Amino acid sequence: MTWSRHLSILLGTFAGLVLGLVAFVLAMNPYGNLPSTVLSQHMMMDDNQRYQYPSVVRSGRYDSLIIGTSTSRLIDPKPFEAAFGGRFANVALNSGTAWEQTELVKLFLRHQPKPHALVVGIDWVWCAQNADRERITFRGFPEWMYDDNPWNDLTYILNTRAIEISARRLASAAGWASARLPPNGWEIFTPPERDYDLAKAQVKIYGAGPRVLPKPKEPADSLSAGEREGLKMPALGWLEEMIAKGSWQRVVLMLPPVHVMAQPRPGSRAALEEAECKTRISRIAAKHRIPVVDFRFGSEITTRDENYWDPLHYRVAIAERIAKGVVEAVTTRRDGGDGTWRLLQARE
Repeated sequence: MTWSRHLSILLGTFAGLVLGLVAFVLAMNPYGNLPSTVLSQHMMMDDNQRYQYPSVVRSGRYDSLIIGTSTSRLIDPKPFEAAFGGRFANVALNSGTAWEQTELVKLFLRHQPKPHALVVGIDWVWCAQNADRERITFRGFPEWMYDDNPWNDLTYILNTRAIEISARRLASAAGWASARLPPNGWEIFTPPERDYDLAKAQVKIYGAGPRVLPKPKEPADSLSAGEREGLKMPALGWLEEMIAKGSWQRVVLMLPPVHVMAQPRPGSRAALEEAECKTRISRIAAKHRIPVVDFRFGSEITTRDENYWDPLHYRVAIAERIAKGVVEAVTTRRDGGDGTWRLLQARE
């Protein structure tokens, strides 16, 4: 056999392998973003939310969203469906920037002609002064998944990750594996409650320092009117645009309750800047007549270590209290009787 024949066989085998892998990935449609699939309903076989949640918002199965960072991920959509109507998906992103969250909602609005409700978990990312410069994290962001051209996605399908997830999708179709994320995106991502260890949680909350709550700064910092007006918070413009362009039947803004150790020290400049951000959020809410439910302050929830796994992530029982509090705030137009939440803007 000649060398040219050997080369032809080698190249033909390689081309066949590549074409076979392309056909396999196309058939499995691992991210639910390709033009067609041989399987019925997409299943999320990867826990990289930035790659999987586009399939959720494109699916047409949901007309309502919960968005935010990981501080909103534990919130079960069911209480909101019962109180507000609609079919909710929770697509809160781990360490999701304001820009990433905005892109996800934009994609949803392009595929859902009749959006019903939006619940936004307002975390520090919406107040960040560099939100327009630091739009993504080290995790990356697949912008090609968030446009309306499915064909340009084909250039990204032949890689080891897509092949791996395609294999998982095949395994799920055969009944050998279960989905990594449920269809509506909501999951209890924290460890099992039976494994909770307060001492370990306190190490994460306080670090190597003493286990005492922060005292107000003395003397307290101050911000002049000019300094307050000069604070750039570009993401709030995206927030207002997202609210205004959605034709939503209901919008609720919610500030999740991180532990006080993750909040700015009272009396500090950071606390004043956060207060200014809350003021601006309240103005946006007043303009569009929507409620803002604030859990982000010192309370029975945020000062009790046993409510948290770490400074940011509360336990399942707290997630249930948050959902109940949001519903009560919207329906009663009053602050929480237990002092754990405040209604910053109650008009609709």
